Amino acid sequence: MLATLLLRALGVWVAIAVAEIVHGGLRVRLLNPRVGDHRARQMGVLTGSLIILAVAWLTVPWIGPTAPGEALAVGAVWTAAMLAFEVYFGRVVFQIPLKQVAADFDLRRGGLLGFGMVILFLSPLLVGRLRGLL
Repeated sequence: MLATLLLRALGVWVAIAVAEIVHGGLRVRLLNPRVGDHRARQMGVLTGSLIILAVAWLTVPWIGPTAPGEALAVGAVWTAAMLAFEVYFGRVVFQIPLKQVAADFDLRRGGLLGFGMVILFLSPLLVGRLRGLL
């Protein structure tokens, strides 16, 4: 049932968000002082993508997509929720100007977060195929 699939996807997204919050805190404390904020953010896209893929590997069988379209729907839920979360946290919690939030997505300025969002979107499909679910 699609509703169950999407509710499970949203529940797993909460786990991804918590993991990424912890990841971000560790990045700021451990990596920023060594390589600077900008480079640490770039490096964080790679490690964050690995976290997302690990969570997807563990949870996609439970979420239960049985077709590529369902896996992409899960990825769309995760991506939409994460984008909303990123903007909310940046603007409301940390009171960062929208231009600065958007800079993390701007390839011309070295922002790589867009790549992380692509991984987030595609991870249920990739994992589903690798695990033989789709």
